[in-house]
Amino acid sequence: MTENNPLGKYYRQPQIYITLPSKGRYYNQETFTPTESGEIPVLPMTAKDEMAFKTPDAMMNGQATVDVIKSCIPNFKNPWKMVNYDTDTIMLAIRIATYGETMDISYNVPVTNEQTQTTINLPALLDSIRNIVIKDEAKTSTGFNIKIDPLTYEQLTRIQIAQFEQQKMYNSVADSGLSDKAKNDKFAESYKKINAVNFSIIVDSIKEITTPAGEVVSDKKQIADFIDNCDAKTTSEIEKNLSELRLQSQIKPIQIKASEEQIKKGVSATYEVPVTFDNSNFFG
Repeated sequence: MTENNPLGKYYRQPQIYITLPSKGRYYNQETFTPTESGEIPVLPMTAKDEMAFKTPDAMMNGQATVDVIKSCIPNFKNPWKMVNYDTDTIMLAIRIATYGETMDISYNVPVTNEQTQTTINLPALLDSIRNIVIKDEAKTSTGFNIKIDPLTYEQLTRIQIAQFEQQKMYNSVADSGLSDKAKNDKFAESYKKINAVNFSIIVDSIKEITTPAGEVVSDKKQIADFIDNCDAKTTSEIEKNLSELRLQSQIKPIQIKASEEQIKKGVSATYEVPVTFDNSNFFG
């Protein structure tokens, strides 16, 4: 027990407190424990957490991320149900709590393609998404009002695994000694599965649809039938709206000022660099 261990007072302590972009409104008591202030504590990673993040199989199936979030953010009792709005904030907070407030990222300069790096201020990035007001509705040009159901980490992981498996199968078939007809059959099968995954993303993302006549539809089967049978223009518009809503709480690219030498080579005076977390920069 910690209270009987003289070393207990040296255990890790919260290093940062965060407010989730979702404000916790998509979680039940089995998933998340809210606080009165709305701010939740974030602990630094342990050595065990670091090892989990460096295990390829555990990263691929999402288990490592889930385990690390449970370890570093005890208020999250079931991170599989974490909605996509909160993912960047949570991973950014864990990075800050563990390694500090700065992170080096490498990138290629536009036009010249030279590789360079810069140091970014992570609390500033966190502040940029802290007070975002989440919008979960959009309207199409034809009068349909779409209410979004954010994707959970569990759903996103399942989708990513399916896409990875199909891409792996595609590459395997392309490099095989199969006849052209056999390859085409395999490719057709793969495209069918990918389309099914994309279709499930759309349906899973829609909580309800209000028709131009004011009828509200929340039944998933009816929504799936609608997406399966409406015209391509309507589906494309719904996909675009869903994509924009999903991205609203993601970390935006940072603005980089080009050097005079780079500008002479045709680089714009300022350009954007996406901020991504991977094994090369996440571990300080």
